[in-house]
Amino acid sequence: MLNRVCLIGRLTRDPELRTTNTGKSVVSFSIAVQKRIKPQNPNDPDADFFRVTAWGQTAEFVSNYMSKGRLVAVDGRLESRKFVDNTGANREVIEVVADNVNGLDRPRDDSGGGDTAGHSAGAGGGRAASTVAPSPDEFDPFADQ
Repeated sequence: MLNRVCLIGRLTRDPELRTTNTGKSVVSFSIAVQKRIKPQNPNDPDADFFRVTAWGQTAEFVSNYMSKGRLVAVDGRLESRKFVDNTGANREVIEVVADNVNGLDRPRDDSGGGDTAGHSAGAGGGRAASTVAPSPDEFDPFADQ
């Protein structure tokens, strides 16, 4: 059996970091993933929206370095959970539980947090990967145009 998902999209809101009663960090955010084929009806959405949850060091990384509008790659698994909402109705949601989250663009100047392009955190230690500045001869896809 395999339950794996990899998505690239933009954060639709700032991540919300919480701490569980046992002291674990958990972050929630959502991303919009552009559809490959635009809908024929202009009133239909041209993106799919996904709820994402990350735990531990990945949660800390996302909370510290990601913000609304950032382009991210999310690697994880789908998980469904059932709950009773405020009105007493039974609900079920399917969300992505992220193992790795990578920032794919540079943060905007006003968002703070420093340059995190290419940095990631995940289950394999959660450390941000070091980046090396490209030489003047190399193509930089993130360079200001």
